[in-house]
Amino acid sequence: MQRRSFLKNTGLAGILAAGSAPAFAQTPTIKWRCASSFPKSLDTIYGAAETAAKTVSDITGGKFQIQVFAAGEIVPGLQVADAVQNGTVECGHTAPYYYIGKDPTFAFGTAIPFGLNQRQYDAWWFFGGGKELYNEFLKEYGITSILCGNTGAQMGGWYRKEIKTVADLKGLKMRIGGFAGQVLTKLGVVPQQIAGGDIYPSLEKGTIDAAEWVGPYDDEKLGFNKVAKFYYYPGWWEGGPALHFFNNTKKYDELPADFKAALHAGCAEGNTWMMAKYDAQNPAALRRLVSGGTQLRPFPKAVMDACYNAAMERYAEESAKNPKWKKIYDNFSAFQREQLLWFRVTENTYDNYLATARPKGSTAAKAPAKK
Repeated sequence: MQRRSFLKNTGLAGILAAGSAPAFAQTPTIKWRCASSFPKSLDTIYGAAETAAKTVSDITGGKFQIQVFAAGEIVPGLQVADAVQNGTVECGHTAPYYYIGKDPTFAFGTAIPFGLNQRQYDAWWFFGGGKELYNEFLKEYGITSILCGNTGAQMGGWYRKEIKTVADLKGLKMRIGGFAGQVLTKLGVVPQQIAGGDIYPSLEKGTIDAAEWVGPYDDEKLGFNKVAKFYYYPGWWEGGPALHFFNNTKKYDELPADFKAALHAGCAEGNTWMMAKYDAQNPAALRRLVSGGTQLRPFPKAVMDACYNAAMERYAEESAKNPKWKKIYDNFSAFQREQLLWFRVTENTYDNYLATARPKGSTAAKAPAKK
């Protein structure tokens, strides 16, 4: 039902119903280059862009081709927005919060600390005004954004030492992306923004004391468990971090309507594909990490409370001086309040019950005996 509704809304259903193959056949082939912020080795976060590109090509019979380039092949991973803006590439697949140095408002394209989870973010983007507000903000950069991926709630990262109190954060050099670094600075952390492929050597050499990336599947691939023992959760700074296709607005506007519809459909496919793949792969990866000696730890409540208060303080500061931020934040936070009310009633209750309903050894968890 959701897929049919999406196709109808993008106009793709009408294209297909009208017999679009001949129309596409008469259209000159369009070739775009997409700069990814991620290395190919991270097959899920990188793979969403390839999934989107393949879907676009399939829909258009190969008439709209998007070639995806890994971080560093055209530009470094943290320079994708600049490459899109200046026309070096037509589009890029990235985490928009990488660009908060330009304006903290970029963070709403990915996540802010103690923000929306994955489902709530999608709801805000499509039905809460998020898409319209964010693209209005991006106009001055010549970028048009399409949602394309989410990792779900992330882990809290890898640490060389235990984090038992708020005082343990003071002086900690940590790789952390987005707005969270500004929040943790208030608690004495020294944040470092480092692209995914460069985190391991920094942690191995001791240039940083801690690092966060995504979750068990990616973190295992990157080998963080080999250079840090303590693995904390949750990643309160990324409850549902989104990825986007940043498109050069001039190039996007030049696309025929049916190609635009194909691009939106491709990104929708990438959006669903990424979250599903992470959910499928993270449980087994977490088991492997723990069985290999990783020490899994929850952040102490006192640490969580201190971080939450620091985040609220930082948001008030930004709202007081940045009208672009405030316009989106007011909408975002109001939407979150309604979402939390709904999730408390049924979603959280359901999930929490299932988490405790089948303890180890319970007969309810066992498969029925064969007759």
